[in-house]
Amino acid sequence: MGLQKRLHDSEILLDLAASDLHGLVHQALDELVRCGKLSDRQRQAIRSTLRDRGEGELHDLGGGVGVLRVRYEAQVGDVYRCALVRVPEGVRASDYEKVHYVWLIVAPYGASTPPNEELEPFGWMLHDERFSASIIGANDPMQVLATYQLYLEYVEAPPDERRPSLVYAYPSVPPPQRGFASGLVADVRRKLPFYASDFVDGFNIKGLATILFLFFACLAPSIAFGGLLAFLTDGEIGTVEAILATAVGGVVYALFCGQPLTLLGSTGPVTIFLALLYVLCRQLAVPFLPGLFWIGMWTAVLMMVLALTNTSRYIRFFTRFTDEIFGALIALIFISEAFRDIFSDIFGTEVPTNGELLALILALGTYMIALQLSRVRQKPLLTKTVREFLADFGPTIAIFAMTAAAWAMRPIELEHLAVPHEFATTSGRPWLVNPMEAPPWFWVASMPIAVLAAVLLFLDQNITVRLVNSPQHRLKKGPGYDLDMAVIAVLVALCATIGLPWVVAATVRSLNHVRSLATVRHHARGEHIISVMENRLTPLVVHLLIGGSLLFLGLLREIPMSVVFGLFLFMGIASLRGNQFVDRLKLWVTDPTLYPPTHYIRRVSRTVLHSFTLIQVACLSVLWFVKGSAFGVLFPLCIALLVPIRRGLERVFSQKDLAFLDADENPEEEQYREMD
Repeated sequence: MGLQKRLHDSEILLDLAASDLHGLVHQALDELVRCGKLSDRQRQAIRSTLRDRGEGELHDLGGGVGVLRVRYEAQVGDVYRCALVRVPEGVRASDYEKVHYVWLIVAPYGASTPPNEELEPFGWMLHDERFSASIIGANDPMQVLATYQLYLEYVEAPPDERRPSLVYAYPSVPPPQRGFASGLVADVRRKLPFYASDFVDGFNIKGLATILFLFFACLAPSIAFGGLLAFLTDGEIGTVEAILATAVGGVVYALFCGQPLTLLGSTGPVTIFLALLYVLCRQLAVPFLPGLFWIGMWTAVLMMVLALTNTSRYIRFFTRFTDEIFGALIALIFISEAFRDIFSDIFGTEVPTNGELLALILALGTYMIALQLSRVRQKPLLTKTVREFLADFGPTIAIFAMTAAAWAMRPIELEHLAVPHEFATTSGRPWLVNPMEAPPWFWVASMPIAVLAAVLLFLDQNITVRLVNSPQHRLKKGPGYDLDMAVIAVLVALCATIGLPWVVAATVRSLNHVRSLATVRHHARGEHIISVMENRLTPLVVHLLIGGSLLFLGLLREIPMSVVFGLFLFMGIASLRGNQFVDRLKLWVTDPTLYPPTHYIRRVSRTVLHSFTLIQVACLSVLWFVKGSAFGVLFPLCIALLVPIRRGLERVFSQKDLAFLDADENPEEEQYREMD
C-alpha cells in the first residue's frame, strides 16, 4: 500500500532519452521543473551539488528497477520530490546491472526519504508476466497507475479468486525507437518471423465467414463514398475509382503492412477533405486532378518522412479519450449516412410510394437480421457450431436474404448500386493524370495544403491502428506503426498518379474485421475477447474480391442500395459496442442505483464521471460542426487538438481519476467475475 501511495504522489516520466546517469538526472530535473514539481531555484541548487559531488550511486532493487537519491542544500520549506523514470536504453547500477526504471528522489540534506523496502514491490510486478507487458508498453502515467492498482488487487485477493487480466505478448504501442528509420526497421524485424504464419492462420471456417462478410462490408462503403465523391466533385472521381483504390490499396497493404488486421478504404473524413480540396481548386482555377496530384505527392513525401523519423513514438500521447471520440465520430458518419438515405424518401414525400416503403423494409430487415444473428452466440438454441456459423455469416445472410426479397418484389422499382456498365473512369478521362496541367505556382503552393492532408492521414491511420492494437483484443504478433505509414505513403503517391481517392485505415471496417476473427466469451455482464485470429489472408482475399467485382458489375447492380445502407447502419452501431464513452453516456439516463459495477464507476465520483463524459461530448460536437462548416479544411487540426485537450485535463482531474477513466485496459477481474 505504501508503494501505491508513492506512485500516486510521484511524477511518472516515461521514456527519457538517456544512456547514462548524468543525462537521466538532468533530463528528469528539467521535466520536474516543467510540470511544476521543482522550482528553477531548486534545480540550480541540485545541479550545483551534482557538479561538486556527482550523481551518487544508483542502487539496484531487482526486477530492472533502481533507486537514486540526490541531496542538495535547501531553503526553508523545501521538501523531497520523487519521480519514477523509465529509460528505454537502460543505465548501469552500482552493481553493474542494467536497470530500466529508476526511482529518482531529490531531497534536502537531513530530510527523510522513502525506504527501499517501500519501492521494491514495483520490481516484483515487473517479474510477474501477467502485468509486465502492460507496464513496459504503458504510454502515459495513468496506465502505470491503473496497472499497479490491478496488481495490488490481484496479489491481495485469495488465490482461488485471482483473475489475471493483463496477459499480452506485445503492448499496443511499441517502445520508442531512436535514430533515423530505426522504428521502421524494428517493425520489419518484429513482423518478419510471423509473415509465413500470417497466411496459414487464415485457412479455416472463421476466415471464410470473415471474407464473405467483409467483402460486402468493404465494397459497400467504397461504392457509397465513391458515389458521394462523384456528386461532390462533379464526376471527377466516382465509384469505379473508389472501388479500384480500395482493391489495389488493400492488396498492397495486406502484403506489406505491419498490422494486416487493419482494412483500408475510403473514409468519411478523407472523403470530406477531398471534396473540400475540389472546392479549393475551383476557387484557385486549378484543374482538380492535376492539383490533387501535387497535393498527393507532397503528402506522400511528408508521410514517408514521418515513417522514417519514428513518429509512432508520439502515439503514446493518444489515449482512450482520443480514441473514443474519434471512433464515435466515424460511427456517427456511418449511422447518419444510413439514416439519411433510409428515411429521407419516406419523410420527404407526403405519400410514400411502394418502392420507398419496400426500401425502408429492406434496410431495416438487413440491419435486424445481421444484428440478431450476431447475438445468436448467446442463445441456448442449436449447437455451438451452428450458432458460431450463423453469427459469423450473419451480415452475409442478411444481404442475400434481403436481395432475394427485393428480387421477389421485382415489379416494384428500387434504387440499386450505382455501378457503371463497363470498367472505365467516371468522367471518361485517361487513367494517368497529367500533372503539367496544373499551373507551376501550384506545384509549390500545394505544400501547405499537403501538411493538413498529412495531419489528417496520420491521425486517421494511427488512431484506427491503435484501436485495432488495443490490449483488449489480446493480439500476439505485435504492431507496426511506422511500417504502416510507409505503405500508406506509397499508396497515396500511387493514387495521386492514377487519379484515385486516397485510402487509409478505415475504423469501422477494421474493428469489424477484428471482431469477425475473434473468439468471444459471453457472460452475465457482457462479453470479452479471448483471442483473435491474426492473419494476412482474409484482408488479402477480401480486397482481391473487391477488385474482381469490377469484372461482374452486372451482378453488383442487383443489390438494392437500401440493403447497403442497412449494412451501414449495422456496422456503425456495432462499432459503438465496447466504446466506454458511449457506455458512460447511457448513464445519463440510467437510475444511479442501477449503475453497473465497472471499475471506473466504483472508484470515481459521479460528478467527475459525468464531467469527463461532458467534455468528450463537447469535443465530438465541435468536430461534427467543423466537419460540415466552411472551415472544414481545418478539420484535421481539430482532431489533432484532442491530444493537448486531453493533456490539459490533468490539471482538472486527479491522476487517480484519470487512471480509471482513461486507462488503455478495462480491469477484467471486475467486468468478468461471473465468467466461469
